[in-house]
Amino acid sequence: MELQHICAVGAELGEGPIWVPRDAALWFVDIKGRQLHRYDPASGERRAWSAPELPGFIVPVRGGGFIVGLKSGLHRFEPETGEFVHFADVEPHLTDNRLNDGCVCADGTLWFGSMHDPETEASGALYRLDENGRVVSLDSGYIVTNGPAFSPDGRVFYHTDSLQRVIYAFDRPAPGTISGKRVFARIEQGAGVPDGTTVDAEGCVWIALWGGWGVRRYSPAGELLATMRLPCANVTKIAFAGEDLRTVYATTAWVGLSPAEREAQPLAGDLFAFRTDVHGLPPAEVALRFSGGHPTDSRTPLRTV
Repeated sequence: MELQHICAVGAELGEGPIWVPRDAALWFVDIKGRQLHRYDPASGERRAWSAPELPGFIVPVRGGGFIVGLKSGLHRFEPETGEFVHFADVEPHLTDNRLNDGCVCADGTLWFGSMHDPETEASGALYRLDENGRVVSLDSGYIVTNGPAFSPDGRVFYHTDSLQRVIYAFDRPAPGTISGKRVFARIEQGAGVPDGTTVDAEGCVWIALWGGWGVRRYSPAGELLATMRLPCANVTKIAFAGEDLRTVYATTAWVGLSPAEREAQPLAGDLFAFRTDVHGLPPAEVALRFSGGHPTDSRTPLRTV
């Protein structure tokens, strides 16, 4: 697996890469830099949009546009205009929290987490947005939630408690439920902190390591299979991309590095890629069937405005 430096981004906190087949482009966010990025592999062009708040993730919506998880909740985003439209409060009472990593299940539902931005209190939680616009709380007690992902058959859900260095697996017996929470893998001291996770077509789980200089691939049974090293300490997440879903993109970050570390890691915050023999899973888009109305709270139906 030969690593390539794709483009200079200089993201303070690059995160959440996703492949969007409808425009054959990779999208990702710079959380601390408050930007959304789009990279076109065919032309090498990269565009950026400013976000009004810290963007934790961006995911495509079926039929066009995107959902972006901002500090104040869920927003619709239209690249053509650069407009953000708020449609769902999630945790308006937790002013020190913000939304973090998210993913889209094959059935079109959005799964995402929140975190305590100062990273000291376990006020973060795991949520699901269903096709009717209801935000449902699924699990809680996290300082930093991360890396939601699904097995190829959708029957296993993975979720990360970053500061505890634990990746959990849940059963998904029905589309909107999870149960049987258990430890899938623990990252040992000195190997970095687990960040975003991504599952390939063989059901193996790729875990980006914050402070760990790379990405690990684990079998569905939790066995470490391989490690890909990057020239940056803070690797945040990968995405399978391209027509054959065998090009792997990795986002990185420079936030938290000392001046000496930044000088030693001049590519920190940039975008990288490598090719693999295994395919990724087909990307999914959020399916929404609601319109009109106004959001109330996270336990009632939330509607677009």
